[in-house]
Amino acid sequence: MKILKSKLNGKIKLCPSKSYAHRYLIASMLSQGKSIISNVDMSDDIKATLSCIKSYDRKYEIDKDKVIFYEDDKIFKNKRIDEGSVIFNAIESGSTLRFFLPLAVHKYKDVLFTGSKKLMERGVGVYEKILTKVYFDKRENEIALYGDIEPNEYIIPGNISSQYATGLLFLLPLLKKNSVIKIVGNLESKNYALITLDVLHQFGIDIDIGNQTIFDKNVNLVSFNILGNSEYKAIDKVVEGDYSNAAFIDAFNYFESSISIDGLNKNSMQGDKIYKEYFEKLDKNYCTLDISDCIDLGPILMAFATLKNGAHLTGTRRLRIKESNRANVMAEELKKFGADIEIDDNDIYINKKELHSPNEILLSHNDHRIVMALTLFSTMFDIEISGENAVNKSYPSFFEDLNGVGLNIL
Repeated sequence: MKILKSKLNGKIKLCPSKSYAHRYLIASMLSQGKSIISNVDMSDDIKATLSCIKSYDRKYEIDKDKVIFYEDDKIFKNKRIDEGSVIFNAIESGSTLRFFLPLAVHKYKDVLFTGSKKLMERGVGVYEKILTKVYFDKRENEIALYGDIEPNEYIIPGNISSQYATGLLFLLPLLKKNSVIKIVGNLESKNYALITLDVLHQFGIDIDIGNQTIFDKNVNLVSFNILGNSEYKAIDKVVEGDYSNAAFIDAFNYFESSISIDGLNKNSMQGDKIYKEYFEKLDKNYCTLDISDCIDLGPILMAFATLKNGAHLTGTRRLRIKESNRANVMAEELKKFGADIEIDDNDIYINKKELHSPNEILLSHNDHRIVMALTLFSTMFDIEISGENAVNKSYPSFFEDLNGVGLNIL
């Protein structure tokens, strides 16, 4: 895709939050009544979750942007089903894989998870350690699982994805007895866990996190005390706009564009809404930013800092285990503009330097957030991106939306 230097002006209705949509759909799957989830964007990751819901044998219907779950009195809580190997295809969605694994293993005696080579390489290492009664047979591009998950105390390291805690939080309330999840160290992706707790609350599942509430800005997620034998209630909900993707649009406003964004919830639990505060700091001068709680903002913050005053980003370790090694591949692409970037284990240093038009095609590395971040450079240069369709993973209408407000795509 060739994009000429552009200044943008207009209004964009933002795509819905993928984080909320995943969780609403899975919680609806676990409820017996009729749930309707509206404003669902059929991105590749959401399609993966919908595919796994079918594998879970929960019926639904899609009507435009709505997913409708009809009343079903056959929701299995503790009954084990032996149907041979039931296949769950997570495609390239890490959230789908880790959210569904406990649910699938508990429901079926024999489960096979499939997905892309990259997703399987990212793996499910925490589950392998803590699900002691589950046998993991890792093969090329698939994982076979046998065993069951029982009420217990589960200990999860805080410096690993909160997706593991979320997967257990979906299942454990359905078991016959109480359970506990304990976090060792600081939970780096805390805000995603808070989204899970918010969605569970809306479905009637309240998790005890001590003398705190999920709306407390200083909430410290050390343990989750889970009441067993609970039931999910059906709801009718509209998915709010996605702050993670809003950052990739709003960034243009700091480079002589004027885009207004509709669809964001100002009181959202989404941690990536901090992007606005971070953009303001990067716009003024070189600064240090901790992105451990908003790791998906890494690529756009790297692009923004490169175009502005440079920055020191800390808490960057988990950028390595995304769809690509985002720290390394962003550095590789930004150096095509003459950027000066140093990558350490948990830090990225972006030194202010005069940039030039790229003399090579920019590569997506099959990563949606790399594509969206690199597009920001069209505010200063003509660019060409290979593999731009990677945006279908989370924001299929990204280029259509930007083209509608003036992005000059050839």
